[in-house]
Amino acid sequence: MNLKADCRHFRNDKPCRFGCGCEGCRHYEPMGKRILIVKLDAIGDVARTTPLLEPLRRTYSPCHITWLVAPMAEDLLKGNPRVDVLLSYRAESLEALRIQKFDLVLSLDKTPRATAVATWANAPEKFGFGLSEYGTIFPFNPESEYALALGLDDDLKFRRNKKTYQEIVFACCKLPYRGEEYALDLPAEARAYAAEKLKQWATAEDETVIGLNLGGGSAFANKMWEPPECIEFIRALNDALDCKVLLLGAERERERIERILAQAPDNVLSAGTDNTIRQFQALLGRCDAVVTGDSLGMHLAIAEKRPVVALFGPTCPQEIELYGRGERIVSPVDCAPCYRSCCKKSPTCMETIEPSAVVEAVRRLLTQDVSP
Repeated sequence: MNLKADCRHFRNDKPCRFGCGCEGCRHYEPMGKRILIVKLDAIGDVARTTPLLEPLRRTYSPCHITWLVAPMAEDLLKGNPRVDVLLSYRAESLEALRIQKFDLVLSLDKTPRATAVATWANAPEKFGFGLSEYGTIFPFNPESEYALALGLDDDLKFRRNKKTYQEIVFACCKLPYRGEEYALDLPAEARAYAAEKLKQWATAEDETVIGLNLGGGSAFANKMWEPPECIEFIRALNDALDCKVLLLGAERERERIERILAQAPDNVLSAGTDNTIRQFQALLGRCDAVVTGDSLGMHLAIAEKRPVVALFGPTCPQEIELYGRGERIVSPVDCAPCYRSCCKKSPTCMETIEPSAVVEAVRRLLTQDVSP
């Protein structure tokens, strides 16, 4: 058999879309440079790594990109036309990777499981981070040393660094950063889902909708307001604007959403807590502006090119790229950022962010011409 196994259309046990069976095929297209991206989690970090995809395809054209991702982030990248093969971090995927050969590995997590894969992966060139024989992380290339230092030096990360995540990760990959946007195209069914939801809520096309994202994950304390601050913000927003407020969050935010709804006026809606990632992204895309902490919801709103007011307490505001469509509001407390998983201080860093300041930021952003 004259199989062309290095063709990007080859499908192993099924005919390719041309149905030629390789022998005499006129559609043979070599994969070119084979690139493995090892970026497993967190989901928000996976989202803000997607700006790399288009520059990679341009720089190494023709190329074939395989992305290894954590199962919880798989849906975010599923169907992305810039990723040729999407692999979930499971035993069967790791076994298959051990056999394959790549030309370049981009290892962009600083965790033992991700760096271990990158270290044993078969490739002559590797950028990012590997795992040493001592079980410690090391940089594959000099351009990744700064990113590693950010994790080792709090003063550098919290105060001296002025680079965004995108600038840092592009440097690791030896690519110039030119303001490339997130590459997270939504399927039509997700857009239709969001449109139908707004119709059910009797929201007119020309009605202003402000998204209030309550999610923040569990890694760090105080990444978003608690219900009392949210209620104060909603009341101040209603005094300033004629709008509807859409509460957004996952299942872990259900109790907070219910507490807010119990005290909120009629113009406050809940998006529900059982949406898929892509449905959640589509709902954010229907908002005229989004108020959020440093979270997956923030990254999805940025991907949807929505005006974003991002609130920062324990995490680093300078690392977030808003592409000129948003404002950062940073807690004034001396101990922020801190990256602590728990905090017993009162008031918390988030409680020091005044709702009235956030309302004014929303008003400013609504006057900008932002096209999705």
